[in-house]
Amino acid sequence: MSAPLAGKVALVTGASRGIGKGIALVLAEQGATVYVTGRTVNEGDYYLPGTVGGTAAECDARGRKSGGGGIAVACDHGDDEAVAALFARIASEQGRLDILVNNAFTLSDDLLEPKGFWEKPLSNLEMWDVGVKSNYVAAWHAAKIMTPQKSGLIVAISGFAAVTYTYGVIFGTSKSAVDRMARDMAIELEPHGVASLTLWQGLTLTEKARDNLAKMGDRMTTSITSMQGSSVEHPGRVVAALAADPEVMKRSGGEFITAELAQEYGLTDVDGSVIASARATRGSPIWKPISEVDYRGK
Repeated sequence: MSAPLAGKVALVTGASRGIGKGIALVLAEQGATVYVTGRTVNEGDYYLPGTVGGTAAECDARGRKSGGGGIAVACDHGDDEAVAALFARIASEQGRLDILVNNAFTLSDDLLEPKGFWEKPLSNLEMWDVGVKSNYVAAWHAAKIMTPQKSGLIVAISGFAAVTYTYGVIFGTSKSAVDRMARDMAIELEPHGVASLTLWQGLTLTEKARDNLAKMGDRMTTSITSMQGSSVEHPGRVVAALAADPEVMKRSGGEFITAELAQEYGLTDVDGSVIASARATRGSPIWKPISEVDYRGK
């Protein structure tokens, strides 16, 4: 029996480490060829471990039996020319793109500082550059490949910050914009058979999250620190299930809590645990799939 994603081509942005890495590993394990992007090329370039090459190598190892693997591309998603070159390379080498996971996001160094937005530098708007604008640019290029082939899945990684105050004005606004962008893209992509949706992550035990919890857990809200943390591969299992779902278009335009989709697909975390939804404490998604609600104003 062939792997669920055999022959599929994926791009996961911001995959040197963290959620992006976890998603890339699962997609490769299930048979996809995964382009792994990130800015970290050499260990030591960043204060946390992980490189694009390291993730790609792990993708190769994980995909050995399924035919999947990883291709590392050093890319700053704040550089539009570099992103254009990335998609040109994918089109040239693969001739198709089936999955785009918009995960790259720049987090400011003072994200957890309990200050007002006016007390933080305007340079924090970089979260809009890599986190909002970067999502649009990547989806723009992906759509040019996906719409002619009449298939594809674009997933934006977001979270409860879209409806619950989290970390500050810029962060919350960024996540809200990502969600609305995915919904509106779904409307325009629908005639072409391409799905666009958002996944709301809860507490994901990335390298950065573990470091923050150890150093600054007392500055984080209880609604976050009390959540059941998932591995970085848990969202990857959900993305893989969506990519293999022949009826994924029915979900296009929706916001989905990752933990709830995992339960719907019968998925557990890597240790076998069932991740609980944080809906009760963190809030509920706003946008439903466009197949359920007509948002066009007709």
